Amino acid sequence: MGNFLQEFKSFAVKGNAVDMAVGVIIGGAFGKIVTSIVNDLIMPPIGWIIGGVDFKDLKCELPVNPLSVQEGVEIEPVTINYGNFIQTTLDFLIVAFCVFLLVKFIARLSRIKKEEKPAEPAPAPEPSAEEKLLSEIRDLLKEKK
Repeated sequence: MGNFLQEFKSFAVKGNAVDMAVGVIIGGAFGKIVTSIVNDLIMPPIGWIIGGVDFKDLKCELPVNPLSVQEGVEIEPVTINYGNFIQTTLDFLIVAFCVFLLVKFIARLSRIKKEEKPAEPAPAPEPSAEEKLLSEIRDLLKEKK
């Protein structure tokens, strides 16, 4: 049991797990903001342009099933809410686009950061005693020619 707790502690404290948890929390909050933008800012003008239609109200009502009709009991009609589907799809597309832009921005920042600090070339290693001796012999042979 102690080994299990130790493994869990090392997993939970790792930077990747903590970063992922922060990303999920921020992503959830970001999703709410984008949903509000779509529902409150984008969709009302689109609905107004196409004749005052609220996409959430778009639905197809199915006929009442005669087998489920009971005398004196009113049954709620079954609807296919395709307007809500359109709204949710638009939410997804906007969130996906924003995440795409965010990833591109972060990638650009990381490239800029790498370009700012170019790696300094390593100094040439000092030649060994054998190499120095061989260089002197070579230079002497060149002089004799």
